Amino acid sequence: MPRARWKSKTLELAVNKTTKQVDKSYEIYLSLYQAVSGTDEAQNIYKQFSPDFFDLIVVDECHRGSADEDSAWREILTYFSSATQVGLTATPKETKDISNSDYFGEPLYTYSLKQGIEDGYLAPYKVIRVDLDKDTFGWRPTAGMTDKHGHLIEDRIYNGTDMNRSLVLERRDAVVAERITAYLKATDRYAKTIVFCEDIDHAARMRQALSNANADICATHPKYVVQITGDNPEGKRELDNFIDPEKPYPVIATTSKLMSTGVDAQTCKLIVLDQNIKSMTLFKQIIGRGTRLREDLGKTWFTILDFKRATELFADKDFDGEPVQIYEPKGDDPIAPPEPDDPAQPVSPEFGDGQPADPLGPLDPLAGTDGANKPKKYVVGGLVTVAVARERVQYLNAQGKLITESLRDYTRINLTRRFDSLDRFLQAWSDADRKAALLAELEGQGVLIDALADEVGRDLDPFDLLLHVAWNMPPLTRRERARRARTSSVFTQYGLVARKVLDALLDKYADEGLATIEADNVLSIQPFTELGSPAELVRSFGGRPQYLGALHTWSGRCTSRIRTARRRKYSVIHS
Repeated sequence: MPRARWKSKTLELAVNKTTKQVDKSYEIYLSLYQAVSGTDEAQNIYKQFSPDFFDLIVVDECHRGSADEDSAWREILTYFSSATQVGLTATPKETKDISNSDYFGEPLYTYSLKQGIEDGYLAPYKVIRVDLDKDTFGWRPTAGMTDKHGHLIEDRIYNGTDMNRSLVLERRDAVVAERITAYLKATDRYAKTIVFCEDIDHAARMRQALSNANADICATHPKYVVQITGDNPEGKRELDNFIDPEKPYPVIATTSKLMSTGVDAQTCKLIVLDQNIKSMTLFKQIIGRGTRLREDLGKTWFTILDFKRATELFADKDFDGEPVQIYEPKGDDPIAPPEPDDPAQPVSPEFGDGQPADPLGPLDPLAGTDGANKPKKYVVGGLVTVAVARERVQYLNAQGKLITESLRDYTRINLTRRFDSLDRFLQAWSDADRKAALLAELEGQGVLIDALADEVGRDLDPFDLLLHVAWNMPPLTRRERARRARTSSVFTQYGLVARKVLDALLDKYADEGLATIEADNVLSIQPFTELGSPAELVRSFGGRPQYLGALHTWSGRCTSRIRTARRRKYSVIHS
């Protein structure tokens, strides 16, 4: 049928407000289940259509009410049973009560998260696992210990499952907030971040803890951290600003369930898990908040910061997307891994209004008691300390298995995957007009330059650093390389001013690295301004192409010398 003849409309808008009759002149209708059905027969708008009216029905998010045999919404699908019905979902459900395959049949087509990442449609991710001591080893109150509100704390061992559900350790909130803040400070303090908390009460406390940890920014930008939960109208009004790539604030959102689905957070770069997650469906939905790829906005990957061991679900056979990297710092390692529903509308509980009923009772720690004035949550102040207990580094090997290994090993694996030989790497380096662009590309592929430099602990140029780690070449510091470059014949072919520019560039390189001398404005700063204007300095080389060529020739001679040394080494070994 020609495109001009297709007519579509939201079903609710196709209903005449006066007669309550549906206009049946359209070919395509879009609707929510709730809008066309209800307990009153008059609300069952869908029955105004004959059972064979539709040829095709597409059900998005079909793991919800559509998959539940007892759901009132199943009646709608049954009513239109003569139509071809196609169910779409990213998180299919198969339980004793809900089954997608029981109704829709075996999947006709599947496209996994792993495939989406490998094909470049979804953002890859890395995981930081942080185990806290009281979660991991448990905590037992001393005899007769009372909480912050004077309640006698039940004598038993409390562990990670109890945290923020039956026991609140206020110092734990502060430690988690400090860790999140440390990661953002080490990477990007304005990276959009979602913190998934246990419940609304926990989300409110985390908002305050994060505001305290980021007091320097919050003093002038109070919406740097917001609470976005079902009971918080002000926070819900900020949801659109949070997901809008053009809006800088809010940066950090604390939530419980509200933001786990239906939130298109395109530029979210950090997902924080401080919630007990046992449902694979919920886990996939939460992870999905970060998988949007926006290369045009610098979003090429995201990080999962896990305080609850929830990412162990990655090992479940039902989860197909392995993380790019697992990082659990140890000792004094930095928290940052070394670098490589419309809430304004009422929504039914089945669609997730942001806060399911808490099986432990009211969310207010004092709102309700059990037995002899026993609160639903004990609140313990700062007398009980919390610290990081266990942190280790794990990466994926070539077979997709998590193994414990060093950052150097991880870099070597990633770099040799990208370049199957040293010569190919040297050629790519030599051919790159801007080395910084090549380094940025490698960072996106898991070659984490800055962190690797910290681990190696020497003042190396990225070029020497990668050669040393991946191919075991003897490293040269930036100062050593600058000294050698000064003896190069490159200097002799230029006039006095050009040689002074090259000499100053080498000083800059030795002190600050490659990115500085490749910057477009490098000739506009000291000491170059003392030699002349940028235009005059470029003319001393004969023009901008010749100036850029001088930089390119210098780095090219470095790689050619390494090729020569490598060939000599090879010939000696095999002579």
